[in-house]
Amino acid sequence: MNPKTPTDPSPHDDRPAVVLLSGGLDSATVLAIARADGFDCHALSFAYGQRHNFELDAARNVAAAARVADHRIATIDLGLFGGSALTDAKLDVPKDRPAEQMSLGVPVTYVPARNTIFLSFALAFAETIRAADIFIGVNALDYSGYPDCRPAYINAFNAMANLATAMATEHGKQITIHAPLIDLTKAQIIERGTALGIDYALTHTCYDPDEQGRACGHCDACQLRLQGFAEAGRTDPAAYAPAM
Repeated sequence: MNPKTPTDPSPHDDRPAVVLLSGGLDSATVLAIARADGFDCHALSFAYGQRHNFELDAARNVAAAARVADHRIATIDLGLFGGSALTDAKLDVPKDRPAEQMSLGVPVTYVPARNTIFLSFALAFAETIRAADIFIGVNALDYSGYPDCRPAYINAFNAMANLATAMATEHGKQITIHAPLIDLTKAQIIERGTALGIDYALTHTCYDPDEQGRACGHCDACQLRLQGFAEAGRTDPAAYAPAM
């Protein structure tokens, strides 16, 4: 039997799912989980006015490696509003913050309403392909400062999705927002992904990489990632810029 190619019919065509794919460690793990659970995955990424495009390059590589059914990149401009160090180059990305400080208050790297916007796009995509399942890689432990990464938010959006879509209200197909990482530590996420065969060298996490795309090693995202690999007893395969 010939190996399955990306153009072959999927054995899970009756279980389509939309997976939000940023190109980071968490979203790559969620994609692997969805695939392992038997879903036919349609990945959705965003060019939203972020400071760099390295994460989009990573998303393309992760999607290709996972041989998803479809990978689409939506272009929107959240930089139009600003308010975040991820979309406004005038704002500095925090570096070398202690762990306890990361969970106090909403950090400047929070992009206003980003997950609500992303999930809304995912919901529209899901309706067009008749997918009742949407996967997102939010985590309430490592990113507790982000209000749109908490269980209450996911539950509220899930309820809204089933009130606001024809698929649910007219066709009786209930929508489920899956957040399988929401109560896992970064080390647990890495262990889960490693068991599923993820090549984390393909992923990009850093908020403030250099011109070559090498991670800074000092922003919140880098620190949490490095700590997770250390606690999992593994070496982070990402490329990091040399210490100055």
